[in-house]
Amino acid sequence: MTFKLSALLLAGSMLVSAAAFAQSADDKKWVNQCLSDNKDAKVAASVVNTYCTCMNGKMSDNETRSITQWEKANPNARKACEQEAGWS
Repeated sequence: MTFKLSALLLAGSMLVSAAAFAQSADDKKWVNQCLSDNKDAKVAASVVNTYCTCMNGKMSDNETRSITQWEKANPNARKACEQEAGWS
């Protein structure tokens, strides 16, 4: 039983690591800008991080606007990411 649990935890941590590396340097730049833009939000930093990552994922790789600029033109994406992040 302990071996199965250890194997499961190892597999889960590998998936999390792969997801973390999936972001390009450009993605990280935009997410960090979004985090900065929302630094005064009255929610947990993890909520803002989830929101910014979600919004970045919805944007085209060719987008030139910041997440903050893009969200204003895409209210449905904003609402979906707010819900996913638990931002109420």
